[in-house]
Amino acid sequence: MQLTNRIEVNPKVMLGKPVIRGTRIPVELILRKLSDGATQADLLDAYPRLHHEDIQAALKYAADLVAHEESVLTSAE
Repeated sequence: MQLTNRIEVNPKVMLGKPVIRGTRIPVELILRKLSDGATQADLLDAYPRLHHEDIQAALKYAADLVAHEESVLTSAE
């Protein structure tokens, strides 16, 4: 399944985790590396098949997931 023109989910690739299309680079890896302080330049150097647009697509994918997430609040008594 193609989620965007750069992100796909295929049960035969990385157990169906979202990856950059045509690679085995999981969206999760990109997000974790960025959250750990890596720069986009660091990622592009470490993963030659990765492009700037792929990183932007991963960020947009994550933002879209959070935007559609539902939270159920319960009161603590």
